[in-house]
Amino acid sequence: MTLLKVDGLKTYYFTLRGPVKAVDNVSFEVESGEALGLAGESGCGKTTAALSIIRLVPPPGKIVDGKLLFNGVNLLELSKDDMRKIRWKEIAIIFQGAMNALNPVMRVGDQIAEAILVHEPDIDKKEAFERAGKLLQLVGIDPSRAKDYPHEFSGGMRQRAMIAMALACNPKLLIADEPATALDVIVQAQVLDLLKDLREKLGLSMILITHDLSIIAETCDRVAIMYAGKIVEYADVRTIFKHPLHPYTKGLIDAFPNIKGPRKPITSIPGSPPNLLNPPPGCRFHPRCKYAKDICKKEEPPLLCVDEKHYVACHLAR
Repeated sequence: MTLLKVDGLKTYYFTLRGPVKAVDNVSFEVESGEALGLAGESGCGKTTAALSIIRLVPPPGKIVDGKLLFNGVNLLELSKDDMRKIRWKEIAIIFQGAMNALNPVMRVGDQIAEAILVHEPDIDKKEAFERAGKLLQLVGIDPSRAKDYPHEFSGGMRQRAMIAMALACNPKLLIADEPATALDVIVQAQVLDLLKDLREKLGLSMILITHDLSIIAETCDRVAIMYAGKIVEYADVRTIFKHPLHPYTKGLIDAFPNIKGPRKPITSIPGSPPNLLNPPPGCRFHPRCKYAKDICKKEEPPLLCVDEKHYVACHLAR
């Protein structure tokens, strides 16, 4: 069953120099209980896509077109009050840099309890605080630490506390924006294992946003590769890693070390991403693509299904 369907989403930032097309005609789906990875270089529009889903795009950004169907309801047609009821209760987010998002002068338990009280005003503060302790326990933190302040938590514990806060109202969909950034390798693994365990225990659907394909390989069921505001390839994780079709996807995979199989040099993708104020005509990747043909410079390739649930936007893959 499809929980979230993003259809033709366009989110632009309107600047004095013109619109920055951060998310430009993006479409994907998330099934119930599924984890979708959204991957790509920094600045490709991943975070803007996530903020669009919960309608928290900061000015001068604005959603200009598309549909966001959550359980069949178009979120873009809801009033601000109705959207506020869905945000956090039905769809929660772990923001990028989340471990620095806690209020330094509030106890951690009070901050989690606050999220509960906003959506469940009938319960008292004591009960909400007790639930906050249980949520901390769920993410591997002793409930007694609910009385502590953020500076008394390690970086990994603060990240876990933010996960607990995101789960406070039992959401159906959890969006995790770079949840392992700025953590050491061991703590990264612990946080990612925790997210996988919570998915299984709670039946969560998840969108995991990262630039690290190795994290997606370990955590997700499907992956959408973004480049310059567009999805260029979209398939299950195994297909993407075993049979990538878009040159950008191949470039991303080749840029990561692989300890299995024969040794091969790590390669980078030449050039830089385009300026989204004035993206190139045709395929946005063509200035960096060694396989580019004349048609790539003139016509933008649509995202087409080339195999069962394998979509790619590339003239060469037709």
